[in-house]
Formats: sequence, C-alpha cells, structure tokens
Amino acid sequence: MANNGIIVGGVIATAAIIFAVFVSFNSITNNDSNELIVTNGNYGETVGEVTGVERSYEYSLIDIFEKSEESIVQVSVLRGESDGGMGSGFVYSDEGYVITNQHVVQDAEKVMITFLDGESYIGNVVGSDRDLDIAVVKVQPTNTYLQPIKIGDSSELKVGEKIAAIGNPFGLSGSMTSGIVSQMGRLLPQETGYSIPDVIQTDAAINPGNSGGPLINMKGEVVGINTAIQSATGEFSGIGFAVPSNTVKKVVPVLIEDGEFKHPWMGISGTDVDPELAEVRKLNSSKGFLVVSVIEGSPAESAGLLGVTETKEMDGREFPLDGDIIISIDGETVRKISDILVHLQREKSVGDEMILSVNRNGEILELTMILEERPQ
Repeated sequence: MANNGIIVGGVIATAAIIFAVFVSFNSITNNDSNELIVTNGNYGETVGEVTGVERSYEYSLIDIFEKSEESIVQVSVLRGESDGGMGSGFVYSDEGYVITNQHVVQDAEKVMITFLDGESYIGNVVGSDRDLDIAVVKVQPTNTYLQPIKIGDSSELKVGEKIAAIGNPFGLSGSMTSGIVSQMGRLLPQETGYSIPDVIQTDAAINPGNSGGPLINMKGEVVGINTAIQSATGEFSGIGFAVPSNTVKKVVPVLIEDGEFKHPWMGISGTDVDPELAEVRKLNSSKGFLVVSVIEGSPAESAGLLGVTETKEMDGREFPLDGDIIISIDGETVRKISDILVHLQREKSVGDEMILSVNRNGEILELTMILEERPQ
C-alpha cells in the first residue's frame, strides 16, 4: 500500500458493508379507499399493489446490520501459487450476480465467494471496469438462499446524512462502522489515468479490507461501493470514498450483458479557471474549464473546440492567452472539470449529442459534440 495519497483498500482484504432492514408490524387495516395500511404502532404506511411497502422513516443501525448481513459476501482470490487476497461484495440479484471492486478480483486465477451461512462457491468474473473500479462475479449457489440488496438513488444523498459501512477491515469480518456523507461529487484518480467521477466522500471508518462492500443509507439501501481511502499511513484517517449507486445501476447491467462498459469521451485536456487566469483573460467569472489541448481525431476536434496556442509568463507563472473556456454543457453551468465528468457519467452514453457553450476570446459560442467511445 502506498505511504501517501489515495489508498485502494482490498488488494489484501476488502470490505463488505452490511446492513439490515427489519420492521415489525403490529396491525394491518383497510381504509375507505381500499388501500392496505400497515402500521408498527408508530408509523402508518400504504402498501402498493406491486412495489410493496414504501418506507417513510429511517431504520436503526441494529436493524440495518441484522437484515443485510445475509447479502454480504467474502471475496477470496488466488493469484499464482502463493499470492492471494480477500475482499467483499454484495448480492446484486437472485440470478447469482455479486458486485465487488475491480481491484479486488484483478488478475485473479480463482475467485471464491463465501456467504454468511459458511457455504463457498467458485465465481466467474463476467464483467469489470478498471476506470470505475467495478466488477461483477457470477456464482451458482446450490445450498444458499440469495438475498439481493436494494440499490438506492445516490443523487438523493445530502451532506451530513447518516450512512453505515460493514465489512472485513484487516480481516475482521462483519465489522460495522457508521458516519455521515462528508461530500458528494469528488473525483477519485485511478491508475488508468482516468478519474472516477461523482464519488461519495464519507467519514465512516473504512480501512484496508473494506473495498467492494456497500455503503448503506438509513433506509437500508445501497448508495455506494466502498473503494478507497485517503491516508498518509495506509489506515483510516477520516476520509473514505465510495462509487455512487447510480453509477452501479448504469454500469452493472451492461457489464452483465456485454462484459465491459463503453465510456463516452470528449478528447480534451485542460485546467480549471482560477482568479489569476480570469484576471489575465479579462473574464467576469473564475468558473469554467480551459481547454489546453485537443486530441487529433477526437469528438472535441470534430466539434471545433480550440486549445491553447499562445502563452505569457507573469510573476513566474505561464498563463494561456487563448484556448476555449467551457462555461456550460447541455445548459448546465461548468464550474470545473468535475462538473463535466459527472455530467458525462450520469447523463451521457457513446453516440449521444452534447451542446457546449464556450467563451472564445470574449465571444460566446455554442458547439455540438457527438460523443465517442473512450480509447483503451
């Protein structure tokens, strides 16, 4: 594990977040509109004809743990004769699909999935994405009842909201921690050179061994996959990261069907606008993303985006004097590069059209870009 920076937990041991959902109902009655009302003595709920009970309140941490532990699995891998590792995952569907981190199963010659009941099964990695650190493993249990976890809507998370994580930190299975959502929309750099966008930051204790397990909200829903920590020691220091569940919902079905996910790509590099650059360029705002270079043959080149061709050194810093500044995409304001990457991840697919508003030497232009597949 690195001595500083982003620590990817789970190469040796990875996490599982276990949560439980339990409600005891004391009475069931019918109202005048023939809707079925379920109450536990404190809360009344309407049971839908198809979807079941809609929860309007939060569970306790005890409830979350007890209900969810059967859905959490241990992921053990073998890489060569003496190299192995341990991580975690969770049941995605009753067809036997299990979700974990890509780095947990990377280069594995054998993957074994162990359930709470002690039964273990050899799994097959059916799809993975290095850029998002997501992998799907397929098992065929013969003696184990599969209990998938409901995937929630990560876009509804709020900073300060309580969450829970359960996993195997340092091999201590079934360990539960809790905390809050510290921030949303972080960028998490990857070894591939790309960053995972829209990442959830949390202060729930996540250590080596927690990767691959789910991050749970207080409704008992998965809102993320624990992926990494930021630490100078390799151990938890108050900052953990999770891939958001909405990314899971978009990517996992494609991984199951095709084995890989095609990422939309623009083909630019650049830098966020800051106050000094805004002053040099005589901008009214320090928001936006400056296009420094445009890759030949890319969607950006086809759309007509222009990079930097002229610079000037001032106070020991080299400032670009030209180059398009992206100020909005599809009508949404661009404050910095993370806004662009989050929009691509949430809203766009290969082949989609995207409208960019750019500031070109003081003139506001609208350019149309057709997104292509990111090069491998």
